[in-house]
Amino acid sequence: MTSLETILINIQDAKVIADSITLKQYIPLDLSVSNQNLTKESLANAATFENYIENYLTLNNSKVAYGGYNEERNLYKRSSMFKDLETEERNMHIGLDLWIKAGTPILAALDGTVHSFNFNAGFGDYGPTIILEHQVENHLFYTLYGHLSLDSLENIAIGNVINKGQQIGLLGNSTVNGDYSPHLHFQIIKNIGTNLGDYPGVCTKSDLDFYLDNCPDPNLLLKITS
Repeated sequence: MTSLETILINIQDAKVIADSITLKQYIPLDLSVSNQNLTKESLANAATFENYIENYLTLNNSKVAYGGYNEERNLYKRSSMFKDLETEERNMHIGLDLWIKAGTPILAALDGTVHSFNFNAGFGDYGPTIILEHQVENHLFYTLYGHLSLDSLENIAIGNVINKGQQIGLLGNSTVNGDYSPHLHFQIIKNIGTNLGDYPGVCTKSDLDFYLDNCPDPNLLLKITS
C-alpha cells in the first residue's frame, strides 16, 4: 500500500495562502529554544511577539515566515495549558506555522469535506479552528487550520464540500487566536480519533514519536522548501 507520505509528495499545487504571495516571498523562521535572538521579552505578549515577527519579515523583505515542524519551543511557557505540576511539559510543535498578517485569506489545501470546527478559546489555544477530511487513493486523513478569525466559523457546516484552493476563512488576530502574533497553524493528521474541531498541535517529548508518525510534515504537501 502506498504510504500517505508518498501520496503527499506526489500532490502538486497545494496552497493554503493565495498564489499572489509567491514562495520567493517566504522566509524560514526559527522559533526553537536554540534561537538566541528570541528573548523572553520577544515572547512576553502578543504585541511584542507580533512586532518581532513584523521586523523579521521587513528585514528580510518577505511576506510570510514559516517553520516549526518538530521544533522544540519556549513559546508555550506563557500558558499553563501546556504544563501543570503533575505532567510533562508540552513544547514540541508538530504542525507548520505560517506567520502573516491578520485578515489573510486561508485556502483549503485539498478537496475534502468539513469534518468539524470549533472556537478553541483560551490563552495559548487555537482560537477558531477548522478541520477538513480528505480521501486520496486509499487514505482517509485530515488537515487542521488553526488561529482563524471568528467569522470563519460562520455559514459553515459539517459535511460541506470544499474544493482545493477554496477560501475557508481568514486569519485571526491576537484577540481571538490564543494571544499569538497572527499565523496559520497547519497540520496533517492520519488518525484523528474522536477529536472534533481540535487536535494537539504541541506534544511532550515522550509522545513525540507517536505524533510525528500520525502527523506527517506539512511541507511534504505544501512544498515550500524542496
